[in-house]
Amino acid sequence: MITSGLVITVVYIGFSYYMSFATAYQEGNTYYDYDEDSMLVKNPYVKASKWGWQIDPVGLRYSLNYLQDHYRIPLFIVENGYGEYDEVVDGKIHDDYRIEYLDKHLEQLSIAIEEDGIDVIGYTSWGPIDIVSAGTGEMRKRYGFIYVDKHDDGTGSLERLRKDSFYWYQKVISNNYVESKEDV
Repeated sequence: MITSGLVITVVYIGFSYYMSFATAYQEGNTYYDYDEDSMLVKNPYVKASKWGWQIDPVGLRYSLNYLQDHYRIPLFIVENGYGEYDEVVDGKIHDDYRIEYLDKHLEQLSIAIEEDGIDVIGYTSWGPIDIVSAGTGEMRKRYGFIYVDKHDDGTGSLERLRKDSFYWYQKVISNNYVESKEDV
């Protein structure tokens, strides 16, 4: 696109990835386009979170390959995370489910880079600290590595607690990806 002599160029694609979608055949929908209100179906080959989101790390690799094949510019995963009801037990949050989700997604990201040759310039997890959901306005669906004592009704001390995933992700960052959750 040219505007007043300027050439505007996209230098990378940033995208969010949390889950994959599956659709089923419907009369007249020969391309399997989906409408989230009526055409999504559960994929029987992947697990789902308590929120019904399909947990599909291979879908991340597929998405990376699709975007690279179609646009041929670097990719940046700007959001990737796992929302869950976290419980404080004896002053700790043991969120192995989040560690497993992120580890499997980072594993597929690594395969996409090393084996498929995908040009990925960055990755950020959503999010470092629990925050109010922009989509639902609730606090109980938590994504962070740091727990915030705040509840949907606004009560809570706002005290912060590091979850097990905090220590795991700290190792991931310091080692440029740790393939296991040992020593958490």
